[in-house]
Amino acid sequence: MPTIDLPHGKLRYRAAGPEDSKRPPVVFIHGFLVSNTLWSKTADALAEAGIRSYAPDLPLGSHSLPLDDSADQTPRGVARRVLAFIEAMGLDDVTIVGNDSGGAISQFLIDTDSSRVGRLVLTNCDAFDEFPPAPFDTIFKSFKKPGPIRALMAPMRSTKIRHSPAGYGLLVGKPLDAEQTRAWAEPCITDAGVRKDAAKFVTAVDADEEMNGVSERLSEFDGPLLLVWGNGDRFFKVELARRLAATAKDAKLVEIEGGKTFIPLDEPERLAAEIDGFVPATVAEKTAG
Repeated sequence: MPTIDLPHGKLRYRAAGPEDSKRPPVVFIHGFLVSNTLWSKTADALAEAGIRSYAPDLPLGSHSLPLDDSADQTPRGVARRVLAFIEAMGLDDVTIVGNDSGGAISQFLIDTDSSRVGRLVLTNCDAFDEFPPAPFDTIFKSFKKPGPIRALMAPMRSTKIRHSPAGYGLLVGKPLDAEQTRAWAEPCITDAGVRKDAAKFVTAVDADEEMNGVSERLSEFDGPLLLVWGNGDRFFKVELARRLAATAKDAKLVEIEGGKTFIPLDEPERLAAEIDGFVPATVAEKTAG
């Protein structure tokens, strides 16, 4: 997996699709305790449609390259890291696609600087005063100090536990891949730097009071918003998507019947098809001035 040097540390990323694509690029933003592999099947399906995509591996607990101690691990700080990645890669008219807490980071990104963003896709994710929703607020509180994280995550060495309702199984409707989920869980168990990054992020989320305003200010975003939302999600309920759709200037909601939080795992081809239909045929030209 290639890496790129950014302020406060290196970042790994996955790229898929033709380098010479004429269509606007897609940047995927994953959430807490998963990596960019969440998007791999969707990215590969988009590649077949001729769309180039990038999936950075963000410092959210499943990453392999810990950050410098000075790194800003607030949601807005992580959003700025994605913006730095977009700028370093020379991308414009980007389609941002976010899931779970990565959807919250996507909204912070739009709120911080949307100059290189053409459109936004949100799948089941945090918004307004649901950041995070119960029971994840309790889980986040238990991750506020690096010390206990290893003990809390140690049971996740077991595939049975990882895939149970006590683990990732709570968030999907289809069978999980043991190698993928092991790679998500192990960094917090084996790397003190990763645990420190994770603790800084959840502590910042707990203290953050901006999310409601950030979601409300989607009304100021000039680009279109596509919501691809599983209506079987117990946590990020479809009413949240409807509220986001009502807030934005130009929004479309696609409900995935019975879908849960990890739509990129449950319905990767369907998600790719919706993104393919949403992304225009050519990159928009910049307006002078």
